[in-house]
Amino acid sequence: MTAALARRATLSLIAAFLALALDGCAELERQGNLFTTPSPSTRQAAPRTDNRSTVQHKELVAQFGGEYEAPAAERYLNAILAKLATVSETPGQPTYKVTILNTPVVNAFALPSGNLYVTRGLLALAGDASEAAAVMAHEIAHVSLRHSALRAEREREAAVISQAAAVIQNRQKGEEVRSSQRLSVASFSRQQELDADAAGVRVIARAGFDPFGASRFLTALGRSTELRAALYGKKKSLEFDIMSTHPSTPDRITKAVAEAREIGAPGIGVTDRGRYLEAVKGVAFGDDPNEGYVRDRKFTHPRLRFTFTAPEGFLLENSNEAVFGVREPDNEALRLDSVRAPSDGNLESYVGSGWVDGLLPSSVRAVDINGLPAVVAIARAGEWNFRLAVIRSGEFLYRLIFAARALTDDADARFLESIRSFRRLAPDEGADARPLKIAVAVAGPRDTIETMAARMVVPNRPAEYFMLLNGLSSGEPLIPGEHYKIVTD
Repeated sequence: MTAALARRATLSLIAAFLALALDGCAELERQGNLFTTPSPSTRQAAPRTDNRSTVQHKELVAQFGGEYEAPAAERYLNAILAKLATVSETPGQPTYKVTILNTPVVNAFALPSGNLYVTRGLLALAGDASEAAAVMAHEIAHVSLRHSALRAEREREAAVISQAAAVIQNRQKGEEVRSSQRLSVASFSRQQELDADAAGVRVIARAGFDPFGASRFLTALGRSTELRAALYGKKKSLEFDIMSTHPSTPDRITKAVAEAREIGAPGIGVTDRGRYLEAVKGVAFGDDPNEGYVRDRKFTHPRLRFTFTAPEGFLLENSNEAVFGVREPDNEALRLDSVRAPSDGNLESYVGSGWVDGLLPSSVRAVDINGLPAVVAIARAGEWNFRLAVIRSGEFLYRLIFAARALTDDADARFLESIRSFRRLAPDEGADARPLKIAVAVAGPRDTIETMAARMVVPNRPAEYFMLLNGLSSGEPLIPGEHYKIVTD
């Protein structure tokens, strides 16, 4: 969670979250809305002289949690890039070098300057060298094929056509043309993704890697999205969105498999799983503790110096914009974020200033939360009931909101107990906070998915995470002597 969020967060926005749907998508460039991916124009406009000392590089890295230091992984990925360069479809392209970004979000992108970025979340998800190579080749293909410039040109043409229709004909016709042009741009962008997938498969095959690595990674990406949806109650739509800029993941997998089969049957090419696992061993997994971390129902933020515990049964997720939580069986949810405290410091005035919809003025009361001044209140919006608290700590206000369809006495008591758990960290707390990390374990003759999952240190569903990180299906036997990724502290 960031130190402060300046934008207004009304209960109508909270209600959208409380429909138990978190934003997310199975895309190589963008997963969810937690971080900002460089726009098409930003990507293509980057001067070819850019490197790690430039302002643009530093700004991009700052958007994604900063650089993550993993020398062994970086060297290994750069060695893969060197192999890809020798078989590139566009001779003369820049020599790419990798920067690892300190975020658990699965993401990657490349710039024409030769800077290529992957997140540590992607390194955890990829199963071997061929999968990592497929992602990097896909991103380089976007640059080599000038996709950003072409898409920007198509968007400019669409805007001109739409404006002309509105001027020459009428507003209704202009809206129809705008809708048609948006569909055209979305379709154009989806085709670019498929073209980049296909180009990536061809390049990694020529470099000696398993061409089926691309489809395996896309499968893992889809499974990751599904697991996140299952954990946090997102109701996925099976209908294809014609406005999407990316094809559906199943469609991408099908086409990537077909492209690989044009090259050869499964089993060809190098996966180099053992060396890949050795390279990513020790890479952090999940939240950066300095930006807040979840352990079971407890959220702790060492840098902002606070902690709180969610009610029993809640699953928590930390993001760049807030901490979210859901307790799906009971249709309950929570959100914690922060804003800078108003200059007058009056908490009652802040709560009644229009920040929330449906506030019940008679419910507003000042309280003390572990030595911190606070105000608690109740609000109602539509079919949702809200118990909220605004707690002042230093220069920030922390806004903790619980929601339930029925705010029963029992639910309200649980919410208030959680609110009362909010406290400042003691001087010796949080200083030694360490991230979870990827480790490699060797399966013994009696090991199963369940025994390996018992060694996993993750907030929820260790068996599902173990299968996801290792490309396994439920009930699949482990191979004695084989190396598998696990998460440890």
